[in-house]
Amino acid sequence: MKTTVRLGTKTCSLCGRSFGCAHGRPGCWCESVSVTRETIAEIRAVASDCICPACLSDFAGRAATHGAHIWAKAVPDADVRSRALAPFWAALAVAFLIASLLLGLAIGPAKIGPVAIVASLLSHLPGMHMAIPLSNVDEAILWQVRAPRVVLAALVGAMLAVAGSAYQGVFRNPLADPYLLGVAAGAGLGATLAIAYSGSGAYHPLLLPLAAFVGASVAVAAAYVLGRSAGAERGTTTLILAGIVIALFLTAVQTFLQQQRSETLREVYSWILGGFTASDWSAVAVITPYVALSSLLILLHRRVLDVLRLGEDEASSLGINVGRARLALVIAATIGTAAAVAVSGLIGFVGIIVPHTIRLLVSPSYRAIVPLSLLAGAGFLVLADALARTILSPAELPIGVVTAFFGAPFFAVVLRSTRKVTL
Repeated sequence: MKTTVRLGTKTCSLCGRSFGCAHGRPGCWCESVSVTRETIAEIRAVASDCICPACLSDFAGRAATHGAHIWAKAVPDADVRSRALAPFWAALAVAFLIASLLLGLAIGPAKIGPVAIVASLLSHLPGMHMAIPLSNVDEAILWQVRAPRVVLAALVGAMLAVAGSAYQGVFRNPLADPYLLGVAAGAGLGATLAIAYSGSGAYHPLLLPLAAFVGASVAVAAAYVLGRSAGAERGTTTLILAGIVIALFLTAVQTFLQQQRSETLREVYSWILGGFTASDWSAVAVITPYVALSSLLILLHRRVLDVLRLGEDEASSLGINVGRARLALVIAATIGTAAAVAVSGLIGFVGIIVPHTIRLLVSPSYRAIVPLSLLAGAGFLVLADALARTILSPAELPIGVVTAFFGAPFFAVVLRSTRKVTL
């Protein structure tokens, strides 16, 4: 079945001729012209927009007859190129995060309204001479019990979401998540070792997150070494398969340890299901540097993620060291994820739900997906934690159950629509 392409009139940015163009969409005439990678880099350097058939054919005629040839779209139309973060969506994401934080701080047995929360916050700011509107008990509940939990949930949600967007860009797969390379299995094994061999409830408070962090880091390092042993040219597929192999092995070891120390099963599974019950400001202080550095590195590489969507050959033709960029992004996403998992347990689906929702609603460009994932991921997990605290009140539901409840059907929808998704 032949596809009909509606052409519009454009002016060539090189010679000034008028020509028909499909505005950078699939089916445009220039898809039938092939040039070398070096030539398309030259075209992109001199052309501010799409160029006419005559100019493009001239470039193709002057190109060498050998070497790899690729699609010769010079510069997509402005409405395709303009995929940066729109102010409207940025403002909406910030508003969503603020509303989520206020809701998370307000929910609980002690009734503290949003107005009182804002007033209490302002009263603690330097230079603000305001009376504290809450009693001493409510102040302690707000800033020593609820606030660290809400802040920690926001940090973990932001990290998992932005790491998920990075993995999806690097591996060019909308189903990739932060646990892809064995992070979950490694962290689970580390936590199991800390719980099983330090005495019931007798381990140091920092031992469990440290063991989970080390386990996650070792698992990803092992997956990377195994993937590289098959040859660098194998690409991302081999790395994913290596992560699956390492995850299966570590899960088997964890299961063996649990069978040997069956009295710790309840505590291990409580950690695996995730939660922020024991959150305090020390946990926030531990995770903040990792989240800040990892997120900053991914944010700085958001344009690189857009180029990686085109494929390795095209990215290389634009001067990007694909191997180095991929390694930097994977390391940043993995270290941040390991730190998040260490203080929260295994919380699934955040790295799939948030970036993919942004991709569907806002833009397929990582210039929008990465910063919005950072904000929306924080708000999403704060709301999920608030739901976990209230749905069975006074009991508390593991937050991993809440995210899985929403994530499993969402994953199914994404799986069915992957052929239509543009990374």
